[in-house]
Amino acid sequence: MRYNYDVIVIGAGHAGCEAACAASQLGAHTLLITLDMNKIAQMSCNPAVGGIAKGQIVREIDALGGKMGIVTDEASIQFRMLNRSKGPAMWSPRAQADRMRFMERWRHQLDLMPRLDLWQDMVTRIIVEQGRVGGVVTALGVNFTAPAVILTAGTFLNGLMHVGTHQQSGGRISEPASHGLTEQLQSLGLTAGRMKTGTPPRINIASVDLTQAVKQEGDDDFHKFSFLPTVQRTLRQQPCWIVHTNEQVHDVLRAALPLSPLYNGQITSIGPRYCPSIETKIVTFADKTSHQLFLEPEGEETHEAYLNGFSSSLPWQVQVEALQHIPALRNVQLYRPGYAIEYDFFDPTQLYHTLESKLVPGLFLAGQVNGTTGYEEAAGQGLVAGVNAVHKVGGKSPFTLARDEAYIGVLIDDLVTKGVDEPYRMFTSRAEHRILLRQDDADRRLTPRAHKMGLATATRFDLMRAKWEQVDALTAFMRDHSVRAAEVNGALEAMGESPLKQGCKLLDLLLRPQLDVASLAAIVPALRERVDQLEAARRDEIIEATEIAAKYSGYIEREALIAARLQRLDAVTLRGKFDYAALHQLSTEARQKLQRIDPETVGQASRIPGISPSDINILLLLLGR
Repeated sequence: MRYNYDVIVIGAGHAGCEAACAASQLGAHTLLITLDMNKIAQMSCNPAVGGIAKGQIVREIDALGGKMGIVTDEASIQFRMLNRSKGPAMWSPRAQADRMRFMERWRHQLDLMPRLDLWQDMVTRIIVEQGRVGGVVTALGVNFTAPAVILTAGTFLNGLMHVGTHQQSGGRISEPASHGLTEQLQSLGLTAGRMKTGTPPRINIASVDLTQAVKQEGDDDFHKFSFLPTVQRTLRQQPCWIVHTNEQVHDVLRAALPLSPLYNGQITSIGPRYCPSIETKIVTFADKTSHQLFLEPEGEETHEAYLNGFSSSLPWQVQVEALQHIPALRNVQLYRPGYAIEYDFFDPTQLYHTLESKLVPGLFLAGQVNGTTGYEEAAGQGLVAGVNAVHKVGGKSPFTLARDEAYIGVLIDDLVTKGVDEPYRMFTSRAEHRILLRQDDADRRLTPRAHKMGLATATRFDLMRAKWEQVDALTAFMRDHSVRAAEVNGALEAMGESPLKQGCKLLDLLLRPQLDVASLAAIVPALRERVDQLEAARRDEIIEATEIAAKYSGYIEREALIAARLQRLDAVTLRGKFDYAALHQLSTEARQKLQRIDPETVGQASRIPGISPSDINILLLLLGR
């Protein structure tokens, strides 16, 4: 039995699992402590991974050598690429997962990791000696030592669940809350707050009249989360179903609002604005007579379904009565009602970009304890925290991601620079360089860095390099190969395209919105021959990457230039240069916020809410810039 570790991870949710895998893979003796080894990577809310901007994060995690993409593909029962009607910067992969298979595959990934031990217990105290982390103490009285501890407790810190007026302590339904850690960290100077989230009822889909619902099938193509060609979606694919609320449903809900913890004063903490409960929807959007709900399957074999869009903390009887007014759900059978949960989080502006606490060296925080929501945001933070915990112990330089490098970089910079006033969720609109952060090229952006530090394997790196060599070769061929008008005009006119007046390069034809590599290969034998030479297992992926790079090259180049300009401010170091309280040239708000956040660079300072361009100019002048 080992008691001394390099890194200890508290909590085996999505952040904790990625943190433990990353630390272990980088050579650290790692301990992952969880309350229940049968609930590892539990999908506490909806059985889905990805979505708008979140899907890009999962692709980045995979490109960095993380495990979420692999696990999701292996557990996927429906896959869709969202926003295909928009440009590729907005394309976002999303998958429904088999909830039980997802946990099973994550446990398998953890079991494969070298130097990783698991321990089922509750951490009651973090050992802090001479101002820095020294390990943890558990409820069973075991002392585990480590110079780095990563806290990924999710919604368990003083978790309190609500169903109507009924309250129950817990971090998740039927799972105990964790008490004591918040109070200890507050005593060390960390600022804590309360947040609220919720989940819908789970229903028996066999009790649903699906003839009154609209079927929503997934995509049947090559897309998936992992860049590894050996990882495939193999489970039987399942449809989702769409139903709608109506005025009768809303009448039942409105009449019960005095019983809602959100409206009777029972819940006072901050909830997610972008994912409101059904009772909030009928109040905020009082003019709407209907809201769309999605019935999402929880697994390949189970009848359990998640009612997306009907998050609620109303009494269970009200939830049932309201749902029975939806024609498809008139005989609905609940497995369990929806509920709200309040939990503690810590102010993320008290963290460095490495996710290490500024106040307690060796303590890292990741996931919902930093005020975020969502499996994907948690997993991305977990991976970064895991890497930096190992680098901290080994005396290596910090690992950070820039805003023009990854959505994960945007996420962490937003947290540590701006803080949170509601549960943080990633959106494409948060990324000013989103055309550089597409889901299709996350491997090209991030795998070389991950390989260099030992997180991505040589096999993954070689696969990435081989893929992009084929993309570049196909692009070069199309740029150099000319076609005569007589060769292609007949086919172009048959496709409704304007004929050529003179010959041109293939790449110029590809720039036409309605043309793609497949349609051009059908009329240009030399291109067809070239396409046939591509790696068969990834041919579609290589072709799509080629098309995106070609059609959007102008936008991509322009965005890269803008990002390079902004990087200049991020290259100007600020931390440790000034006593901001004494800089009376700055506004009072600027002095207070700069003193509290202590930004690393001028670029980070410029992104702090309330810091004006004139404040930044003063800082640059004082730095002699």
